[in-house]
Amino acid sequence: GPGPPSESSLSSAVRTCCWLTTTEPTLHGEVCGLCGNYDGNDINDFTTRSQSVVGDVLEFGNSWKVSPTCADVSGGKDPCSANPYRSSWAQRQCSIIHSKTFALCHPQVEPTKYYEACVSDACACDTGGDCECFCTAVAAYAQACQEAGACISWRTPSICPLFCDYYNKKGECEWHYQPCGSSCMKTCRNPHNCSLEFYDLEGTVFMHLIFDLQQPLKTENRINSSNYYSRNYLGLA
Repeated sequence: GPGPPSESSLSSAVRTCCWLTTTEPTLHGEVCGLCGNYDGNDINDFTTRSQSVVGDVLEFGNSWKVSPTCADVSGGKDPCSANPYRSSWAQRQCSIIHSKTFALCHPQVEPTKYYEACVSDACACDTGGDCECFCTAVAAYAQACQEAGACISWRTPSICPLFCDYYNKKGECEWHYQPCGSSCMKTCRNPHNCSLEFYDLEGTVFMHLIFDLQQPLKTENRINSSNYYSRNYLGLA
């Protein structure tokens, strides 16, 4: 299988830790910084501290330095040139983005820039973490596809698997990954079947144990419950 995820094309210049950030819907268009402005338009995400939109990732990133004494990040050497032994592996693995697996998404989201970023990130991870770099890059394209209305089931046991079921206790099925399904479900907190508390996320899906609200929550000897699946949503039921 593929060999662990970088955050962005800046990975050739800066080694970072990886994290996941979600933003409250009430902050739509009210934020700024390295994560963009959350206005639904990815064209203007590279907005600098001075509020100018640029196309260069380094110019954008350097504008958000916390301290003026911090040196600017330079472009550095192309990661595939710096690590030529990884180039063919990176191209081969990242070709899934151009493959028939994502064919449904290609008309919705142009794949070339995601493929190029994937190859760059996969080449850059030369000291461990190479599978995660590749998987995160592909997951970024899958997320863009999902937001465009094309949900792609691309993970397999050999390509960036998610072993959610591994964490189930014997005889239980509390954790489960399902790439494409309904985002609406009934919960005790949300009897109307849809919840705004679930954030649309590619890559991690939990199966929630929730109560069947068509029946009393409690009887004398049992709690009526049903298992429902959510599609690519991380939330608290």
